[in-house]
Amino acid sequence: MAPLARGVLLDLDGTLLDTAPDLVGSVNALRAERDLPPIPAGLLATAVSHGSGPLVRRGFDMDPTDERFPGLRERLLTLYRDRVHEETRAFPGMDTLLAELDRLGVPWGIVTNKPGWLTRPLLEALGYSTRSGCLVTGDDLKLRKPHPYPVLRGCAALHLPPERCLVVGDAQRDVVSGQLAGALTLVALFGYVHAEDRVTRWGADGLIGHPLEILHWLER
Repeated sequence: MAPLARGVLLDLDGTLLDTAPDLVGSVNALRAERDLPPIPAGLLATAVSHGSGPLVRRGFDMDPTDERFPGLRERLLTLYRDRVHEETRAFPGMDTLLAELDRLGVPWGIVTNKPGWLTRPLLEALGYSTRSGCLVTGDDLKLRKPHPYPVLRGCAALHLPPERCLVVGDAQRDVVSGQLAGALTLVALFGYVHAEDRVTRWGADGLIGHPLEILHWLER
């Protein structure tokens, strides 16, 4: 069995926070501006963890090479910025987990590809900005997940070697980034994972269905 971890690095969208309601709402607001009907949340939710590009592609059935694509993506981000924390909440059990990590003195941080100009206001509004031991966002570095560098930066900020950090995410790039960095990895099945992902092939150290299962992977 792999050694237990001493710190935790969480992905944001689909792991720490359920951001789908505000992201889906932004896509449908953009569609409404163009006199298009709303799309059911279930058809968009699986694109949430992959950023604004896939959301535009799914929301407008549009290839990224379409000349309209950059403008739609920019407008989507503007709409999302204005409602970034209206309906977003932590996944059930996540606040209990974080409180337990704080009680145990286990450092935790956030490593996300989401840009900082969206991430920081969101975390501040929901009260996480002063609790997180580190925050690595998609525009902090030139290299983003699945490159290992964001995870390595997070581990360094927690003052832990990668092999004693636990990376938790709901996308394959989270697992790959953690693996290349030499960290332990878990897939958050409670996030935006869908059947086509075939998560058992990602090679993660474990799969979890609830945030509190993270505690089983920590050194006490």
